[in-house]
Amino acid sequence: MKLLYSFEDERDLQAATTNNTRLRIVAQGATHGKRALQVEYLPNVDWPNLMFRAPAPWDWRGYAGLAFDLYNPTREAVRFGVRVDDDPRADGTNFCRQGAHTISPRTRASFVFPLGRNPMDYGMRGLPPLGKNLTRIGVVNEGKIRLEHIVAFQIFLWRDEQPRTLIVDNIRLIEADETLERIVDEFGQFARADWQGKIRSLSHLRRTLTLETRELERLPAPANFDEFGAWKSEPQLKATGYFRTEKVGDKWWLVAPNGRLFFSTGMDCVHYGDATFITGREKMFTWLPREGEPLAKHYGQASGALMGPVKEGKTYNFYAANLERKYGENYQELWREQTLRRLRSWGFNTIANWSLWEWHRNGRVPYVATASVWGDHKRVPSGSDYWGKMHDPYDPQFAVNARAGIEPVAQRVKDDPWCLGFFVDNELSWAGQGEEGGRYGLAYGALSLNADDSPAKRAFLEQLRGKYGSIERLNEAWGGNYASWDALKPPVQLLPTPTRERQRDFSEFVRAFARKYFQTIRDLLRELAPNHLYLGCRFAWYSLDAVIACAELCDVISFNIYAPKLNHGAYSFLLPLDKPVIIGEFHFGALDRGMFHTGLVAAANQRERARMYEAYVNSVLDHPLFVGCHWFQYMDQPLTGRWFDGENYNIGFVTITDAPYPEMVAAARRVHGAMYARRGR
Repeated sequence: MKLLYSFEDERDLQAATTNNTRLRIVAQGATHGKRALQVEYLPNVDWPNLMFRAPAPWDWRGYAGLAFDLYNPTREAVRFGVRVDDDPRADGTNFCRQGAHTISPRTRASFVFPLGRNPMDYGMRGLPPLGKNLTRIGVVNEGKIRLEHIVAFQIFLWRDEQPRTLIVDNIRLIEADETLERIVDEFGQFARADWQGKIRSLSHLRRTLTLETRELERLPAPANFDEFGAWKSEPQLKATGYFRTEKVGDKWWLVAPNGRLFFSTGMDCVHYGDATFITGREKMFTWLPREGEPLAKHYGQASGALMGPVKEGKTYNFYAANLERKYGENYQELWREQTLRRLRSWGFNTIANWSLWEWHRNGRVPYVATASVWGDHKRVPSGSDYWGKMHDPYDPQFAVNARAGIEPVAQRVKDDPWCLGFFVDNELSWAGQGEEGGRYGLAYGALSLNADDSPAKRAFLEQLRGKYGSIERLNEAWGGNYASWDALKPPVQLLPTPTRERQRDFSEFVRAFARKYFQTIRDLLRELAPNHLYLGCRFAWYSLDAVIACAELCDVISFNIYAPKLNHGAYSFLLPLDKPVIIGEFHFGALDRGMFHTGLVAAANQRERARMYEAYVNSVLDHPLFVGCHWFQYMDQPLTGRWFDGENYNIGFVTITDAPYPEMVAAARRVHGAMYARRGR
């Protein structure tokens, strides 16, 4: 171990850089000495942080992690991030590695941020624990850092309406590192630890089914749910035979086909599990079936992985193998029956995105239809293109490909009253980074293209020419010096300081772009599935202009919101739009049951994870526009990472062995059982 800062010496305080934070030395919270550093993070600013800069680059080779002790003296959980930079140009994505975790109220804990091994070098987002009594912080970007050239590190928070306080002590580098050999047991669990609920044998696995079935018989569904999971004790509205929306008083609601008020509690990814790569990682597993054995049917072949060292090869699906062990050779039908009973009993009334097609027309739990647009049409960069560049809706081929993606789904569900509606696409690249790019990223992206090859660029130039007429008037408005309209056809370099008129033009283009996208999808849905709601595109990155266009053309606006709870203030921009809103994804994870990564929002343990679930759902219920929230996802991800992107998060309601987390189930039953009374008050 190498101690960096203990705050027993005044020089440690002087080494700290404050960025929208206030620092002082305190005795409360100190772990190894008499003093610690109290950090007050100021409200209503982006990325307040405590930073330490290297006078000359530090050499951290040989160290496996940056560790520190943390105390949260407040009554609320605090989500914090850690970033390590190897270049002054680091921006949160480039030249750095970044991670996030959550510390519970009035809690002391020791954390470690991994340095020596990039998890994605091994095809996973998180790796096994580093040292005893250290909580590993999950890496949320895959940045490779030069350990011989570290220039800074920071502990930061996100923008918040309230000030937050943390007490930091004993910042140090640790050397501990472990081999990854034989870390996975025969059931896909972590082989080197024990915990409550870990499956020990085949008979143990099967016994859990018997015990759970008795519980489901005793608790079939919340008392105030009708057959659709709607509010059966309240007066009935107009019954149309399909799901719709209606504003009742000051609150928006979904309305079930029978006219009852409906709030959507959904479960994403209800399917047979994700496979993990075996190729190149065979030594990680204590057991794999031989070819020809019954459980060998769960091998597969995959190619085209987005991240990690293995791009193609053999995979194995431990979850599906455990289902066969548990339910028998014809496990699919028995598991589907058990799952429907679980969802009803736990108070989930929607089978949400990314779930099996077999749930279509199931007649017992409402479901969403999921469609995506793929194919060879033009794209536009936004500056934040995590899943790929944005569709160019001005390209005629986009509408052709959209029809190809939507039509097969619509043919299956178009007359089924149990279908809630359609999500089309997911987490599209609507916006870039920074204040300007964050709103106008698609405008910058369109201008960066060649008009001869970009329908969106041509549409933007037509908009500008229609407004200004002459290039001289555009130059005056933008502060430019373009010789002619033809000078704008190649990729355009803009002056760094935007004029107000240029921003207005950018806003108009992004809104027109979004209208073109949403109208294309809406018109197809009205043709192919006219009875069902258009639930939007599940915004992750978004601009206000795109959201406004969505509100004009979709029945429901959707966001994926990963946070400890819904921050009503952060979504106050939705109030003037007065449209129903649904959350397509949220989750929390913990590391106390053998998993390696918490997912995007961390909890201290399973008990805290369950408490956070209740708080999140209640925060959504209390917002007048929101009509539902969907948990991502049904089962934990593979311990060694799902094959295409390495995610290995503890985000399931059930484990890799199909065992429900009792804390999560109890929390779901409590909050769902009371939700209609809370929403309707």
